[in-house]
Amino acid sequence: MRRLSRHTGQVRVPKAGWIRFRWSRAVPPGVKSYRVRLDRAGRWHVAFAAVPEAVPAPGNGQAVGIDRGVAVSAALSTGELLHVPGLNAAEQRRLRRLQRKLARAQRGSSRRRRVKHAIARLKARETDRRKDWAEKTSTDLARRFDTIRVENLQVKNMTRSARGTAAAPGRNVRQKTGLNRGILASCWGLLVHRLEDKAPGRVEKVKPHFTSQRCSACGQVDAESRESQARFVCTACGYAGNADVNAAINIAAGYAVTARGGDGVARPVNREPQLLLPSA
Repeated sequence: MRRLSRHTGQVRVPKAGWIRFRWSRAVPPGVKSYRVRLDRAGRWHVAFAAVPEAVPAPGNGQAVGIDRGVAVSAALSTGELLHVPGLNAAEQRRLRRLQRKLARAQRGSSRRRRVKHAIARLKARETDRRKDWAEKTSTDLARRFDTIRVENLQVKNMTRSARGTAAAPGRNVRQKTGLNRGILASCWGLLVHRLEDKAPGRVEKVKPHFTSQRCSACGQVDAESRESQARFVCTACGYAGNADVNAAINIAAGYAVTARGGDGVARPVNREPQLLLPSA
């Protein structure tokens, strides 16, 4: 491997010689191996094998909670609402036109091959934006907070198909398919994976039970406090705020203490299962 200019380099590929590539990011010293691959959009990539250093902790003693969702990809206990970027309106319209054109194209034809390639390029663009968001968000969080707490979610199990079998078909398959697509588009697993890589030992996973029903102000647990997807109004103390941010505050506390202090014991209503939480 050798560098030609600021944005151009060369790598020696066996039986192909020196191949030029666009230098998109810094390569750590001591790299001895690489991989060349072709993605579904017809783009060639060269990836160098290296283990990057972890992001150093800021040392400010601050902890942040992250509530992952579909409408809001990641809500932070600081009140920030983060959204994974996708295709814009014009790109979505073009994707729908291409999909209709693909349905009309004859199988095995050159026209169908060209349409599939155009769809793959749009999908690859969307995937690149998601990965870029996950990288930048995880780096920002690792630099700002000493402790990062997330819900211990089994994303693989949550996105499992509900189609079932011919003998035992699934229920609400279309709705479940849409939910699975939304979860995967929100980068739930990728965000936590990159956080664990960049902030090793600083990512804590807490139990997700009742984080969205528990009031971050008084500790009351009541399903009716969640008025809507985005609105939380406590039935006990009247605290009102964004539902995702309220859940993120509960995650940040790890159920150890309440936002008002005290013994940290949740106070559930009678119609909800009682939570047994350790004292602070």
